[in-house]
Amino acid sequence: MNNTNNLYEKLNLTVDNATVKYNNGNVAIYDASFNINGGSICGLIGINGSGKSTLFKLIMGFISPVKGKVTLNDMSIKTAIKNNLIAYVPQTEDIDWNFPVLVSDVVMMGRYGKMGILRIPNKQDKNVVNHSLKLVELTGLENRQIGELSGGQKKRVFLARALAQEGKVLLLDEPFAGVDIKTEHVIISLLSSLRNMGYLILISTHNLDSIPSFCDNIILIKRTILASGPIKSTFTQKNLQLTFGGTSNYFNLFFNKNNKDTQLSII
Repeated sequence: MNNTNNLYEKLNLTVDNATVKYNNGNVAIYDASFNINGGSICGLIGINGSGKSTLFKLIMGFISPVKGKVTLNDMSIKTAIKNNLIAYVPQTEDIDWNFPVLVSDVVMMGRYGKMGILRIPNKQDKNVVNHSLKLVELTGLENRQIGELSGGQKKRVFLARALAQEGKVLLLDEPFAGVDIKTEHVIISLLSSLRNMGYLILISTHNLDSIPSFCDNIILIKRTILASGPIKSTFTQKNLQLTFGGTSNYFNLFFNKNNKDTQLSII
């Protein structure tokens, strides 16, 4: 187990001076730089249109920068993706729920990169799928149509798919949007456990109130990286004002000097 932990702890995701342009020539993000190490949870926050989704697409290799680069342990992001090292949990709002597919089939998609060309699952694939569903507390729903599930359950299915991939890096796009309290607790508890196992986790979220309680680091984006680093030194009123502009007038930050807790309330 220690050898596995050491492997994960050596993970380093680096975005180095990356600029991405749309097909029409407009700049989506520019000069973006940050790095994240294994064994940590990093929150990614910014207003709508700030470049969060573009950054995820860049890390997933869906788009390429016109300048700069993205690497995982000094390997190109394309090589990392080819080796199934990065798993992605999309926003469920982007999914067509009318398509008839079973929960187990969705989770099995996470195993495709490890199967042969015919994609016939073996015993190990099935065991990994069952274990992944157990981790997200969905055991017993394997044969349900995914469209029949609640919003929170759907989120957990796609998290299970990412876990089944057995990648070392997890990217989660708005995992708490529209979910029930139970699902939020399940996700946070599971991510905390994965962090302790050495996973590298990056989460895009609007749920600012929960960030200090489970994130180790934070990245603030507004078409470029405004700030990145540990929660204690980076999740500050000044940086939130830079990130959210005028809307930050609706936020009050209260820092308790006697402990590490930070409370964010909206007034």
